[in-house]
Amino acid sequence: MMQNWRILIVDDERPARDKLRRLITQHAHTSLISEARDGVEALSLVSQERYDVIFLDIQMPELDGLSVAQRLSLPMPQIVFVTAYDQFALRAFDANAIDYLLKPYDEERFLRALSKVSNALRALQVKANVEIELAPLIIQDRGHVLVLPIPDIHWVEAADNYVILHTATGNHILRQTLTVTLQRLGSAYRRCHRSYLVRLDQIIQFDTKPNGKGDGALVLQSKALIPCSRQFRDDVLDSLGAKT
Repeated sequence: MMQNWRILIVDDERPARDKLRRLITQHAHTSLISEARDGVEALSLVSQERYDVIFLDIQMPELDGLSVAQRLSLPMPQIVFVTAYDQFALRAFDANAIDYLLKPYDEERFLRALSKVSNALRALQVKANVEIELAPLIIQDRGHVLVLPIPDIHWVEAADNYVILHTATGNHILRQTLTVTLQRLGSAYRRCHRSYLVRLDQIIQFDTKPNGKGDGALVLQSKALIPCSRQFRDDVLDSLGAKT
């Protein structure tokens, strides 16, 4: 199993939360297990912490699990819905759930769900490891040579024959096209506009413009707003695992 998962358990019944916590503790390596008693509390916790997996009850007071899933910010965690009612199954998978546990489930069924989660997160980790192997960018500026690791770049902006690389510590200019830059940055990045590239794991929200044309803006962890045009919108959201 992949280690150091951050897991959120959401259920309005204490025994249900206790059962999940016991099974998770026995069979998964975690760095954090949080609990929420309803959908409102779950969204509050998600706004403070980025979770890898959410075990999410469907029928809860005030805000049900399906509504919680619809309000989660990007990038999406792995969602396992847990409910006593099988009529929600189709809607659950339509909300991009990786599995659906029907109460009362046994340990064997839980382990099958955990295996699906593990495989999905392992695939994401392999993708990230491939990126780490990419050579850093070498930037020359006024007699200085900067070695810039690729993961440090949050987003890229085209400026004539140059690109501006935006990082947490400042901006850097490189003489090359946006297309060549995307090829060098690898699969962790996507084109979101004819003049912009973005690092997928920096995105926390997509805002649609009210013009009805499908254009919008990406909100990054740094609070930067990056244009996202209709032409590239679906590819970006699909890459994040969001339903378009």
